[in-house]
Amino acid sequence: MPLHAILLLAVGTYAYRVAGPLLGHRLALSDRLRHLLAVAAAVLLVALVATGALTQGHGFAGWARPAGVLVAGVLAWRRAPFPVVVVASAATTALLRVCGVA
Repeated sequence: MPLHAILLLAVGTYAYRVAGPLLGHRLALSDRLRHLLAVAAAVLLVALVATGALTQGHGFAGWARPAGVLVAGVLAWRRAPFPVVVVASAATTALLRVCGVA
């Protein structure tokens, strides 16, 4: 039974992913709708980052993790190289945890 469910989900996922390129030329989106879809994607990304940065399990993650995410966001906004963003974010979080900030 689980194998059938996995195969069904795999086929559904593949069909969903291939539908865009196959049907893209048949659907004409207005400029306003394209703008709304871009804004919706940005809002979902921000919500994902906020959830990952602020929560752990069912509670607050502490102040070290959001500070690291904030440092990463500022460096990414300033167009720093990706390795610099990752190392600075991890170092910020680690230093705050070493200093006793949860």
